[in-house]
Amino acid sequence: MRAEPDGRGGTALPLLAGDGPLALRRTGPTGGPGARVTVVGAMTAPLGGDRLRIEAEAAPGARLTVGASAATVSLPGRGGEQARYDVRLTVGADAELQWLPEPLIAARGSDLRASTRVDLAPDARLVLREEQILGRHGEPSGRLSARLTVTLAGQPLLDQELAFGPGAAPGWDGPAVLGGHRAVGQLLLVAPDLGECSAELADLPAGHGRAALTPLAGPAVLVTALAPDGRHLRNLLDGYLRRLQPG
Repeated sequence: MRAEPDGRGGTALPLLAGDGPLALRRTGPTGGPGARVTVVGAMTAPLGGDRLRIEAEAAPGARLTVGASAATVSLPGRGGEQARYDVRLTVGADAELQWLPEPLIAARGSDLRASTRVDLAPDARLVLREEQILGRHGEPSGRLSARLTVTLAGQPLLDQELAFGPGAAPGWDGPAVLGGHRAVGQLLLVAPDLGECSAELADLPAGHGRAALTPLAGPAVLVTALAPDGRHLRNLLDGYLRRLQPG
């Protein structure tokens, strides 16, 4: 998908094409300054052995929001092969991208390697939320590795990788990593006018999860959260989004 200014104060989508299990639909009202796209799952995916890729570009001056109609569930294939799900995002000068998919669920027996790469122009704006749920209700987690790489003006801003489930490093579900939680998420905000933030650990009620806020160069801020389930995780990340998002 590609979003670009339409010359009338709005955002056009000259390229919007999906194939296989991923369908792309323009949703929400038209005529405003931004465009909204929803990723719709046309069939069950990713299965073991699948190779999925999404590319999205907000051209200079464009405003684009991307969401999803439902969670993505990683499922095992017949031969136990690993699946891949790659996301490539580009945000141009004075452009804004809000990347807000639904959670990625690692079902029992699945093996998925997910990667997200974001390339930002110097004055680009980004709101990116990623959520991983380790297993469906009442089942153990599948294997999941997820890497997030972000560059700003061609320079590294963030590069992190998480790995969970069978075959991950020992202790992935221990007190030093997940501490018994089944949901983990990240919220990344990058904006030229983002206010100054100090590193902090959230003081949350027992059973609601844990969250840490980390300022990055940019200016940018990363929120990392753990929660017992997807509902608590979304509440945590949405709370920080309301607090931190400029305007």
